[in-house]
Amino acid sequence: MKYTTKNEMEKKETSDEGNVTKKAHCNTVEGLKENWQKWANDHCEYQKHNPFSSNRTMTVQFQKGEEGYGTPREGSRTQQRGQSAHAHIEKEVDELCMIIKSIGETGEDGKPRVAFGPLFERYVTISNKLVGVLLTARKHGRISFEGEMLWQRRDDDVIITVLE
Repeated sequence: MKYTTKNEMEKKETSDEGNVTKKAHCNTVEGLKENWQKWANDHCEYQKHNPFSSNRTMTVQFQKGEEGYGTPREGSRTQQRGQSAHAHIEKEVDELCMIIKSIGETGEDGKPRVAFGPLFERYVTISNKLVGVLLTARKHGRISFEGEMLWQRRDDDVIITVLE
C-alpha cells in the first residue's frame, strides 16, 4: 500500500493564464476527501486478501497437493523471511560440519567423525542450540548419528559422522 507524502500532494498546476500556480489537493476539503477515499479503497482491496480479515472475499484457496499449497505468496514479506531463515539455518549447519571436521578424526570410511561429548564442549561456546542444529543437519542428510535425540552426559560417546 503506497501512502501519499505531503510533497506529492503539493504538485503545482498551471492555470489558464500560464503564470499563476496553485497547490493541488493540499488543503482543500475535496483534495483531502479524494486522498482519504483512495486510502480506504486500497485498504479494502488489501483486506480482501488478508487471511485474518472477516471481509475475505477473494482469497485463493489451494487444495492439498496443488502447487502453491502451504507456501507464501510470491514476492511477499513472508516468503522473504522464510528464505532468510533457510539461509541462516544452512549457514549454521555448514558451521557445524566445519567444526566436526576441525576437531574430529577421520574414520575407516574416510569421513570425519567426533563424539558428542567433545563436540558439545566445543560448540557450547559458539551456540546454545547444538542439538537442534544436529537434528536439522541429519534431516538434510549432512550428518548421521545413532538415536533419536542426544543428551549431554548420557550420550557423550555417541559418534557423529559428516556424510559429505
